[in-house]
Amino acid sequence: MQETLRNLASIGKKWDNHNIEDWYKTQGRRLRHIRSHSGHKPYEYHEDEEKPYKCKECGKAFSYRKSVHRHERTHTGEKSYECKECGKAFTWFTTFQRHMITHTGEGPYKCKECGKAFGCSTSFRAHERTHTGEKPFVCKQCGKSLRSPLGLRIHERSHTGEKPYECKQCGKALSCPSSFRRHERIHTAEKQYECKQCEKTFSSPLGLRIHERIHTGEKPYECKECGKAFISLSSIRTHMITHTGDGPYKCKECGKAFICPSSFRSHERTHTGEKPYECKQCGKTFSWPSSFRIHERTHTGEKPYECAECGKTFIYRTTFQGHVRKHTGEKPYKCKECGKAFISPSSVRTHMIMHTGDGPYKCKECGKAFNFPSSFRIHQRTHTGEKPYECKQCGRAFSCYTSFRTHEKTHTGEKPYECTECGKAFIYRTTFRGHMRIHTGEKPYKCRECGKAFSRPNSFRRHERSHT
Repeated sequence: MQETLRNLASIGKKWDNHNIEDWYKTQGRRLRHIRSHSGHKPYEYHEDEEKPYKCKECGKAFSYRKSVHRHERTHTGEKSYECKECGKAFTWFTTFQRHMITHTGEGPYKCKECGKAFGCSTSFRAHERTHTGEKPFVCKQCGKSLRSPLGLRIHERSHTGEKPYECKQCGKALSCPSSFRRHERIHTAEKQYECKQCEKTFSSPLGLRIHERIHTGEKPYECKECGKAFISLSSIRTHMITHTGDGPYKCKECGKAFICPSSFRSHERTHTGEKPYECKQCGKTFSWPSSFRIHERTHTGEKPYECAECGKTFIYRTTFQGHVRKHTGEKPYKCKECGKAFISPSSVRTHMIMHTGDGPYKCKECGKAFNFPSSFRIHQRTHTGEKPYECKQCGRAFSCYTSFRTHEKTHTGEKPYECTECGKAFIYRTTFRGHMRIHTGEKPYKCRECGKAFSRPNSFRRHERSHT
């Protein structure tokens, strides 16, 4: 065909090399398109054609040596092509190239909704459905609609029980290829990036960096709408949908939108009260798998969060982060009403009830409200005079257990709060924090009348009296 086109120049029509090549490519695309309708397959494979290269694992045959080498990677899990931007690794170079487009934005298929680019039209069409909510592939068994033919095939296995991906190490079978690959990494030790805090391993440096933020408490992505912060870019993108309402999964009860069906189903349970995850040890049920897994630690004794200062371990990340602040003295959560600072958001929420009076537990004596029954009972003792915790050393009694435990330290000589600046140790956390302000110069208690600031609350209260 190219030779024929070049001969056109001899009958008076001018064709330069560039135009000839472009025209030739266009005609090639046109022919391929016509064949898609006519069904003509000029390069059809015939059974009698020999395929000399066989896969030793599954017996599949190939015409070319390089094809069998590429295929073998599906068994070994080898991923030679790693993205320098995000650390994600790929088995195939073509898949890697298509992935890179998501970073460069140079793909020929660009989404008008979010600007994401794709190198492949099928991936682009599948992505478009995340915006339109279109699910053209319907399961004949249960009527469930899915976004892609692959998703439909995987879903159908939940009815047939088919699990074609079997692990050769432990025999576990899975229905989904991505779940199978994740499982394989448990055995192959493919996760070479290890967390120094908890020894958890990851297959990419990005996965490790995001995980490390769980320990440090770092949340670099902040929502401009509500101020909520997140550890990863994907988390904030998912969260933003709750403000924009653009997610394909919309709650009929409250109108909240979600991009991910699993998040949507979890949210629905807040309305239905469904708790499908049951603990085999104690029978307690949970709405979310994450809550269930954390609960399991109460039975196994697993405490993955360890304090670098004192070695104390914790089941819950939030408890761990709050504990670390006891050492640092950091109180990032402030009450907007009175300026009092707290180490955790739950503490400031509990404190706010004193101002709003919205707590479910209300004292009949003074009208003060509480969020928790334990706090309410301790408060009631200020009216009844009850002090159930008695010190065996000196006979002194206390209404609150924490006050009792703190008092015991005066007998044992234990001083758990040590200043990193001068080495001075303290029994009480409040005294320790007050001392730390000598070094930092912090004065969080400011007088509204004259603007004078103080490092200690008692000094601040004494000063306030000078105005009254």
